[in-house]
Amino acid sequence: MRIIINHSSMIPIYEQIVDQIKKQINNHTLKENDALPSVRSLAKELQISALTVKKAYDFLENGGLTKTIHGKGTFILAVNEETLLEEARKEIEDYLEKAIQKGKQAGVSYEEIKEMLELLMEE
Repeated sequence: MRIIINHSSMIPIYEQIVDQIKKQINNHTLKENDALPSVRSLAKELQISALTVKKAYDFLENGGLTKTIHGKGTFILAVNEETLLEEARKEIEDYLEKAIQKGKQAGVSYEEIKEMLELLMEE
């Protein structure tokens, strides 16, 4: 499993870890029952705090993507494609909501925002 951390990003490190593991689950690089690296080994590899890795692993477990077995490790659970799709939709909705609010604050009309979205969708 390969994870790359961007220390200059505004995205918290634990979220970067979560996002990259989710992507690897989505593209089937990580499959059901695959073991994730231990918290300590991933922290050492990425040169970050073990607490940050633990936070990412807890987030994944709370989202139903992994299961941690004390003394054994953290494992990928069966992937529910519908759950992943719904999560992606929610994330897109959040981004769109932020973009629309930013547009409104800048005085951009609904029609202009709609036109921008349509142009982006054509690409």
